Amino acid sequence: MSAITSRPIVKIVTGQPTSDGAGVRLNRVIGTADLAELDPFLMLDEFRSDQAGDYIAGFPDHPHRGFETVTYMLAGCMRHGDNQGNSGLLRPGSVQWMTAGRGIVHSEMPEQEDGLMWGFQLWVNLPARDKMTAPAYQDIDPERIPEVAPGPGVVIRVIAGDVAGVAGPVAAPATEPVYLDIALGDGAGHVQSLPAGHAGFVYVFEGTARVGGSVLQHGQLGVLGEGGAVETVAQDGPARLLLVAGRP
Repeated sequence: MSAITSRPIVKIVTGQPTSDGAGVRLNRVIGTADLAELDPFLMLDEFRSDQAGDYIAGFPDHPHRGFETVTYMLAGCMRHGDNQGNSGLLRPGSVQWMTAGRGIVHSEMPEQEDGLMWGFQLWVNLPARDKMTAPAYQDIDPERIPEVAPGPGVVIRVIAGDVAGVAGPVAAPATEPVYLDIALGDGAGHVQSLPAGHAGFVYVFEGTARVGGSVLQHGQLGVLGEGGAVETVAQDGPARLLLVAGRP
């Protein structure tokens, strides 16, 4: 690691089963009694089921204001629409970064009746000066998200931030986010620098990974302490994880 200080894990939390929308079953990782928030992140949900009854009712019209919602799909299709006339399709590998701003009413409804529905939704707070901006969307197709292989056994989808000089397509100047989907082969590792002062976390959604000296199992989130970089290594098989950071 030379002179770069590795960020430690200062807290480990496990997601809690819950439901939202019209009864969609999901796993809430940020936004619970164990981790109410991690400024600027207000909530993180993982939804994953191949049982249509767990997701088919979707998320009918509901309001948002003063923050951003980030939906990242791994499997399945979901249609979004709002009271401003916007509409779009979230499909495997795509991202929607929605800035609710001064207020919007939108819906997210499955466009499938069976099969696997899997993805994440993250809520990112906005600073006071930006809370009343006009609502906006960044709908990002899978083909626009670059994949980088910075080392043996390592493949990273760069949604926001920079890896090895490759920048992700998301522009969110209010929080200058980093959002990476990191796939590690068995024993493979990666060191990722993060901006000083950014709060961040690692969420392991496949396998087991050692992060900053701590071991995170599937379904566990590690809150990152201070330092210049995050070191991740797959342990006892391949692993896949989200590395997310933002300016508080």
